[in-house]
Amino acid sequence: DLHLAASGLLSEKVGGPSVFPPLPEGVAELSYANNFKWETSEGEDRYRRGLYTFAKRTAPYAMFATFDGPSGEACTARRDVTNTALQSLTLLNDTVVMEAARHLGRRAAAVTGNDDARLTWLFREVLTRPPAADESAAILAFVNGQRARLAAGELAPSLAGDGASAEDAAWTLAARALFNLDEAIVIF
Repeated sequence: DLHLAASGLLSEKVGGPSVFPPLPEGVAELSYANNFKWETSEGEDRYRRGLYTFAKRTAPYAMFATFDGPSGEACTARRDVTNTALQSLTLLNDTVVMEAARHLGRRAAAVTGNDDARLTWLFREVLTRPPAADESAAILAFVNGQRARLAAGELAPSLAGDGASAEDAAWTLAARALFNLDEAIVIF
């Protein structure tokens, strides 16, 4: 929900039937028997809160399992919190997170002002605080490096979506990096 909210994609719709956010290819076939089809929800339902995601105790939604979501087979008073490489890979590659990063990156690229203004806006959207000087220097160096790399080829649309510029793609990659910070995923 944090990634969808920060990106501006989170649906405010309340109630209704379960939704089916994007799931990595092949997961549904391995997890669900009886020819059950995981039909990815479209439109607003694609970006609903995790509370509305279809749940099956024997095969929980993949991202929930990766981030220590309880299985639903027993009540839990407190969730375990882990930090694993699989979580990092999920945040870098999962369809839901990539769509949120694309949307947020395009919004950041459209912010009026210089790169410092864009970065401050991006930090506030994801982490609700401005960047420290060292964070700002590191992320801006990253963005500039990505601009140079992306200007040389046709990679921008595959990273930031159809019609995206190298600028959109550079800020999409910055959003992806912020989404992967412990501060952005571990909320107490």
